[in-house]
Amino acid sequence: MERLFLETKILVDEVGAIEGLAWPFGTPDRVGDVIEKGAFAGVRAPLPMLFGHDPNDPVGVWTAATEGSDGLRLKGNLLVDEVARAREVRALVRSGAVGGLSIGFVTRKAEPRKGGGRTIKALELVECSLVSIPMHPGARVTSAKSATAALAIAEALHRAASAISKR
Repeated sequence: MERLFLETKILVDEVGAIEGLAWPFGTPDRVGDVIEKGAFAGVRAPLPMLFGHDPNDPVGVWTAATEGSDGLRLKGNLLVDEVARAREVRALVRSGAVGGLSIGFVTRKAEPRKGGGRTIKALELVECSLVSIPMHPGARVTSAKSATAALAIAEALHRAASAISKR
């Protein structure tokens, strides 16, 4: 199985809900791979949510996987009420120690790209992991459904604004 690492900022609510853009179309990852629109056709949820691609460390489930015009969107939940490790991972996400997504897939059709990397035209998605060191700089979480997450976003914006005003 090949792996691609995706960068994202993951926010998670009290019940562990996560929603985001796992792979943006139109830009390569750090090794030059591009996944084309249409490559995720036929992706079916549920998908395993692993920690660090460890098949012995499931922490949740991706309940929806949709290929949109901008890329692959995932929605899921850490199983914080049922799995102790999921609560640990939620703490790592909240602290910023874990901030990425990485998809595990089998390449079905690809071509080499000039300058390195591949253009992937078809794949079989088998899992998506929470990871500490991501690869794709354009991936991001688009929703976190809680006051805790909203406060974290507001706090980050305040810090950024303060840093800019001190320049």
